[in-house]
Amino acid sequence: MNRAMVLFVLLLVACAPTPSFDERAQPSTPVVQLAAFQAQVNATPTPIPDNLIDAADAEYLLLSNIYERVNPSVVNLDVTVETTVGRFNDQASGSGFVYDEQGHIITNAHVVSDAREIRVTFYDGVLVTAEVVGVDVFSDLAVVRVDTDRSRLLPVVFGDSDTVRVGQRAIAIGNPFGLASSMTVGIVSGLGRQLPSAELLNSALSGFENPSIIQVDAEINPGNSGGPLLNSRGQVIGVNTAIRTESGVFQGVGFAVPARTVLRVIPELIERGRVEYSWLGISTIPAANGFSVAGLAADLSLPVSAGVLVENITPNSPAAEAGLRGGSRMVDVRGRTICAGGDIIVAINGQYVRSMDELVAYLIANTRPDETVTMLIVRGDETFDVPVTLRARPNSSVGLPACGAS
Repeated sequence: MNRAMVLFVLLLVACAPTPSFDERAQPSTPVVQLAAFQAQVNATPTPIPDNLIDAADAEYLLLSNIYERVNPSVVNLDVTVETTVGRFNDQASGSGFVYDEQGHIITNAHVVSDAREIRVTFYDGVLVTAEVVGVDVFSDLAVVRVDTDRSRLLPVVFGDSDTVRVGQRAIAIGNPFGLASSMTVGIVSGLGRQLPSAELLNSALSGFENPSIIQVDAEINPGNSGGPLLNSRGQVIGVNTAIRTESGVFQGVGFAVPARTVLRVIPELIERGRVEYSWLGISTIPAANGFSVAGLAADLSLPVSAGVLVENITPNSPAAEAGLRGGSRMVDVRGRTICAGGDIIVAINGQYVRSMDELVAYLIANTRPDETVTMLIVRGDETFDVPVTLRARPNSSVGLPACGAS
């Protein structure tokens, strides 16, 4: 298009008549219809169908049902403790739950430690006194007993903590800060953690850590200790025992002793008032920060990538008597000096173990002192079975020899 033609088109547009006010003001929709439309927009919406509401509330219905079924089994413990000056006016509190119809109640060892008097309050407000039956510092578990009407004693149902997986629902019921019968919900956020329970109670029995601890993000605060950790079926999969915090309140990480350990410990506490654990008598390199067998395999030219690398053997221990060997030379690995060259335990009684935690967990749950177990050992290029007769753990820490002396 040439300039003359463009100028002609512009002149035509400029000369076009402008619409009158009346023409522009004509509505395209009658006023009656516009009012009806506005009324429809402002109207209250009709309720959502019940089937959609039920589907949306299914999880909350589940939680409410679990609470109503399990809460009658959960109790509050108020404990009067003896102080260092011989007075009995210090108070502590925690949670617990009914184990059987004989009045046995499970709680944490640190809740009833040094207890002078224990008062148990049931969900219906009834208060009774309790006596300590047994305390196990290692697992941080304890049993107390009450004498009350049997109809009030509603035992919990235990689940299989070995089947728990990260991401599954975790439900805690307890009495945080004295607020009775409180429920919190989260997920299982970790498995196979370790807790130095003995150190939590300032025990002289150090060096042994409670394995297979369940980590959760459900809120566990002071007062929740000793309460049940539940799965989606309302079954107990653990006992809430500790939180990791610098402020004294929940900061996203809580811990529970697994049901497998509970069912191992509680019957023995009821029968004998104490628990004996199998003892092997070895030490290994802490697996944190890449010093597991898998993390050391390349640096030490290990023939396997999983198991327990024995660093030291306690003299006169079951491991020493069975002929297991500890490390023989000091080696610097990534700025850390370790004792290398020892046996690698890869299985016990036919069950493979990837770490010291798994080995200790197996010993706790499946063996008793004086039993003989068979360990699969890797030594250099050889693999062989070694029978080991276990003994009860010593009452105090046992010193370890220098590298190469075992």
